[in-house]
Amino acid sequence: MPLNILIVEDEPAIQELIAVNLEGAGHHALRAADAEQALAIMRQTLPDLVLLDWMLPGQSGLAIARHLRGNARTRGTPIIMLTAKSAEQDKILGLEAGADDYITKPFSPRELLARIKAVLRRRAPQLTDDVVEVKGLRLDPAAHRVSGNGQTLDLGPTEFRLLHFFMTHAERVHSRAQLLDQVWGDHVYVEERTVDVHIRRLRQALEASGHDALIETVRGTGYRFAVAA
Repeated sequence: MPLNILIVEDEPAIQELIAVNLEGAGHHALRAADAEQALAIMRQTLPDLVLLDWMLPGQSGLAIARHLRGNARTRGTPIIMLTAKSAEQDKILGLEAGADDYITKPFSPRELLARIKAVLRRRAPQLTDDVVEVKGLRLDPAAHRVSGNGQTLDLGPTEFRLLHFFMTHAERVHSRAQLLDQVWGDHVYVEERTVDVHIRRLRQALEASGHDALIETVRGTGYRFAVAA
């Protein structure tokens, strides 16, 4: 699945190398050379993942990581720290600042792409192309197909994204506002009741295989994809 990845790196050659390899893998690279540029970009659009150099002019990567983790809007954004510092204590500092992973320079493009995929599996599985299967309901992000007990189900693009998010975050209760942020995206301004419309459409699409009951309404809170029963 194509991702918006922010590269925060002040060395032009390294920034270019990372961007070329990300774009070669089908992703979109956003670029910043320091904290000011990075935070300005993130005010406009929330990236799917941040590649963050430790040593930057002005604020360090550690300071940026702490800032992102302390902000409700960016708290859940995956962060991979890039640095020449390889001592164990440095790695601990990076992880304690909020990084999800830590890669020491020099690194190969293949390692970087593998680390990105591994972090997303842990932090944002709805952004991967991994097939998800729950109780006979199967969703294939790469092929954009959904089937229930072997029967192909027809879902619109928004319903597909909504189901993918639900299936990768089963048993958690999500408010309408959270679903808007996660499925529609940050900086997309639509009414919260829009979620109800698409939940109804999703349930209708799942009726054919009997999986509509998996989407529960939690009164006064939001919705849950319930698979424990």
